[in-house]
Amino acid sequence: MPPPKKTSATAGAVHVFMGSDEARVKEAALMMVRQLTPKDAGDFSNDIIDGTADNAEHAGTICSSVCMALQTLPFFGGTKVVWLKNANFLGDTQTGRAQAAVEGFERILNVVESGLGPDVRFVISTTGIDKRRTAFKRISKLANMEVFDKPDTSKAGWEGPVLAMASKKARDMGITFESGALELLVQMAGDDTRQLENELEKIDLFLGERRRAGLKTVQNLVSMSRAGVLWDLGNAIGKRDLPRALELLGTLMYQGQNAIGLLLAAIVPRVRSLLLIKDLGSRYKLNKFNYQGFCTSLEGLPSSATAHLPRKKDGTGFNAYPLFLAIPETGNFSLEELHAGFKACLDANVKLVTTSLDPKLVLERLLIGLLAKKPRA
Repeated sequence: MPPPKKTSATAGAVHVFMGSDEARVKEAALMMVRQLTPKDAGDFSNDIIDGTADNAEHAGTICSSVCMALQTLPFFGGTKVVWLKNANFLGDTQTGRAQAAVEGFERILNVVESGLGPDVRFVISTTGIDKRRTAFKRISKLANMEVFDKPDTSKAGWEGPVLAMASKKARDMGITFESGALELLVQMAGDDTRQLENELEKIDLFLGERRRAGLKTVQNLVSMSRAGVLWDLGNAIGKRDLPRALELLGTLMYQGQNAIGLLLAAIVPRVRSLLLIKDLGSRYKLNKFNYQGFCTSLEGLPSSATAHLPRKKDGTGFNAYPLFLAIPETGNFSLEELHAGFKACLDANVKLVTTSLDPKLVLERLLIGLLAKKPRA
């Protein structure tokens, strides 16, 4: 379904940037404001209004300021940009549901719909707008909208778009990575765009005139995000390090992480990767020493052997890096243990969803069953 057409009075005059990735939202909005601002005008011709509301009454005051700015002609002539920056009262929050916030945003839309001055441009940056309200439908018809959401790290293939973005930024900075190093950076930094940018800058400073980063450089320099801690939990599972896995699980649960999210984001993906690569390795010859060679050997397998392998979000190939990481860890498990472990993950998921058992206890039992060394017969 094509997006609704903008009215002639607002076409190209209103821009909305929204999404859970605050760093990208802010960057895109700032670039648009700079693009719309005349070169010789500077910031003096613009009205930048902080949209961070402390409460509903404050949200109403902010909306009144925006309406006044939109109805005021540029003081110096030429184009004027009104930027409602970092608005936090447009989504489904306690402040956003308040009457003062709802009516305030509707007043802004009334001003825009009545027609802005020919030299007035309006930019909104926000974490989100409640799509259930009529206000969202109204702004959708008026504005050019761009959405920047963080990827869901609990779903397979989330690394794809983050990897593409990191690759572009690294290329712009003149940094190259040895095979697997950039993928490792993405795994450790996770979906936090701001941290990813900070880590790239840190690597840039560390490299100096050397412009190539290896695996050890990434391991030594990059700080762990939440996704990185999840990845570390997966590493503990792969190494069959039960004490470390239980320690990380306890830390994540203490931080308030959701048990089902931990199961689906950290435990299941690693057990699945171990099972897949153990099974493939028992039936086919794979290049296990080089990432590119490993990808090539996967592509050379019959389709019947790879139909169930995870693929990249765009469908262009296999999501091979998690499988490649699992190769040295498969020796810690037998194929039968991994089959049983994968079934145990399903059982744990059912218990978390359908019973009132303590979620932490369910995951602890799962990890003990997966990682405890079995006595030899």
